[in-house]
Amino acid sequence: MAKTSPAAIWLMRAVFAGVALLIMFFHLLPLDTMPRRWSPPDLLLAFALAWSSRRPDFVPPLLIAAVMLLADLLFQRPPGLWALLALLACEFLKSRLSTHRETPFLGEWVAVSIVMIAIALLNRMILGILAVEQAHIALILVQVIMTIAAYPLVVLISQSLFGVRRLSAADAETLGARL
Repeated sequence: MAKTSPAAIWLMRAVFAGVALLIMFFHLLPLDTMPRRWSPPDLLLAFALAWSSRRPDFVPPLLIAAVMLLADLLFQRPPGLWALLALLACEFLKSRLSTHRETPFLGEWVAVSIVMIAIALLNRMILGILAVEQAHIALILVQVIMTIAAYPLVVLISQSLFGVRRLSAADAETLGARL
């Protein structure tokens, strides 16, 4: 039985915020003074999607929006666009929770991969329409591919270190009754 007490849920929300801040901290560290030729995976998005598809009660929409907006501001992206797309992606995965519960991991990985590709394309398309300067398409493709490749590792870390497992049928009923 999963921990579904309100204190445990709030603790896991704080853990998600802490993980997000840790990811942002390491992303902003000046470890190399030369520009990179490749883009690292977007671990923040991968964690948000993994937690949304596995335990939606741990990542409410306001927390996702706040974390992603802070990341937009710190990473000097156009404020709000990536946050909105990530929030919509997470909420889409939450709405498909009942179908993901019986799906094997490979099916979940494919679904999350399609969502990642869709938001990357939407982001690029919207920025193109608004004539905002963008990174080269190869960097975006590398980042999306690396994020998709890192997703199983993110799920493994979430499950083993933080205990973020899929909801059982009983937990889903309890969660549904509380919402």
